[in-house]
Amino acid sequence: MSIPASSQPGRSGVAAYLATLDTMTDLAAPRTAEVAARPTRRCVLDIVIPVHNEERDLPGSVRRLHRYLVAEVPYPSRITIADNASTDNTLAVAEALAEELSDVEVIHVDEKGRGGALYTAWMASEADVVAYMDVDLSTDLSALMPLVAPLISGHSDVAIGSRLAASSRVVRGPKREFVSRSYNLILRGVLGARFSDAQCGFKAVRADVARQLLPHVADTGWFFDTELLVIAERAGLRIHEVPVDWVDDPDSRVDIVRTAINDLKGCWRVGRALASGALPVRELQRSLGREPLVPGVPRGMVGQMVRFGIVGVASTVAFALLYLLLHPAMGAQAANLSALLLTAIANTAANRAFTFGIRGRTGVARHQLNGLLVFAFCLAITSGSLFVLHRFDPTVGKGAELSVLVVANLVATLVRFVALRRVFSA
Repeated sequence: MSIPASSQPGRSGVAAYLATLDTMTDLAAPRTAEVAARPTRRCVLDIVIPVHNEERDLPGSVRRLHRYLVAEVPYPSRITIADNASTDNTLAVAEALAEELSDVEVIHVDEKGRGGALYTAWMASEADVVAYMDVDLSTDLSALMPLVAPLISGHSDVAIGSRLAASSRVVRGPKREFVSRSYNLILRGVLGARFSDAQCGFKAVRADVARQLLPHVADTGWFFDTELLVIAERAGLRIHEVPVDWVDDPDSRVDIVRTAINDLKGCWRVGRALASGALPVRELQRSLGREPLVPGVPRGMVGQMVRFGIVGVASTVAFALLYLLLHPAMGAQAANLSALLLTAIANTAANRAFTFGIRGRTGVARHQLNGLLVFAFCLAITSGSLFVLHRFDPTVGKGAELSVLVVANLVATLVRFVALRRVFSA
């Protein structure tokens, strides 16, 4: 989707500008006087290069990438230059490159922002796989095929280059290294992210997956990558990571401090959206086909059991303390009822959010009602245990009562886990 050259200022000087750049870079290829009519063909891979005021670096990078695609990539590929609100000759230079080279297209977005440019280009693409690279091509292109091959084969859904993998080779200053590693530690701690490098400008995603994820990505700037990856991971998609060779661009104009602040704000916003249920994670899992491979054994069941056990231990401790506190004033049965009711409500809420990852207020009343039915079953077990104990020994002390109740609660735990899984998966 090209922008008419007549609508761009300074278009007449583009040819001379490009000729000057040809002599400045050994990557520049000879320009053809005329480009023959290009037949339309199905595109498998669409690589987007988002640019803002990149008139100097754009020609050499696009030509270099174009030569690599022609020589090394066996799939029909396209380069899309996504200009976002450039105020220099970037758009005009991009138009000239599109006229010069086959399978190079240009789109223009009026608002500045890498994320907005990628959103526009990816949503409009008809390719099977969409990708993007930073215009400086800091990532060695030898990683391109390992990046996109798992997506083209259908094995993975998203692929990212990682500068933080053990086998990556990276050349950059200590300041950027510190910021990058600190940021990824924050993502792991705050959002529970498991991918290693959120901000490497070398990513790809299956187009059908992108069309379902992108409407839920709110950021249009540098946090776009992180938000997309967090949503993809929470939706259960398979994220493939490729160790890369990466050389820092010394002419980079990214404001590290401002970008870091905006990223932290983005982490807070996405964290709140996950906690409140504003991000429809479960709906995405269903629409993307991330159902259990084996019926009755859901994805992440081992993790659910671990988290359920943690909640169960905390509930048991709380129950024991409440029982001992209430017993002198209420007696054994009433203390058991009160302690069990209070811990059951808290247990249901904790398992809902922590164990099964359900956020927001939707369905809270129904979940608590079903939780109370589970509570009734547990009450029957514990009260029955007390009744039997007192039938055998009416003079039994609080220590023996509490021991029997703890055992009865442990017996009821397995039933509670199975029952709550059914409640929260409904």
